[in-house]
Amino acid sequence: MTVGRPREFDLGEVEEVAMKLFWERGFDAVSISDVSVATGVNRRGIYAEFGSKQALFERAMRRYLAGPGDYMTEALTRPTAHEVAEAMVHGAADTVSGEIRGCLTVGNAPGLAELRDETVQRLAERFDTAVADGELEGVDTLLVARWVLAVGQGISIQARSGASRAELHAVADLALTNWPGPRPTPTQSSRP
Repeated sequence: MTVGRPREFDLGEVEEVAMKLFWERGFDAVSISDVSVATGVNRRGIYAEFGSKQALFERAMRRYLAGPGDYMTEALTRPTAHEVAEAMVHGAADTVSGEIRGCLTVGNAPGLAELRDETVQRLAERFDTAVADGELEGVDTLLVARWVLAVGQGISIQARSGASRAELHAVADLALTNWPGPRPTPTQSSRP
């Protein structure tokens, strides 16, 4: 049995660099050669570890969702539906206005439409709970979920266009004035 050479690079570093490249440029504008140049790891090593650009993107996406994009998971734990929506849109404003402008999930890479749809479904389920608890009434929870995510995606596009973090938070606040249910008083808001 032949034993292969041990990996000569930090897998986490390659995933981190790939995540940032895909986030900044988009899936179509990044090649394995770009990742190779940025990391100093030869293409053969990257292909041996990841198999394809698509597989590398999927690993980079998981890293993004566990890191910068984790605000979505945290938002779903908020006690009220309004706080969930607030955490989603303000989390988006913070994430997309950082070192890299925009959102990795707003694009046309393979698998992103499915990921966005899963997020809509999870958010709608959370809003279904709010309806069952009497917090929201007479709303289409799927539509409200799509609205919240559309606001976040719009914030991402505005960030790529140069809007400041303060402007993005102002957009989030303005969007939330159309919340279809009770809103907390300013002293009850979950946002600092």
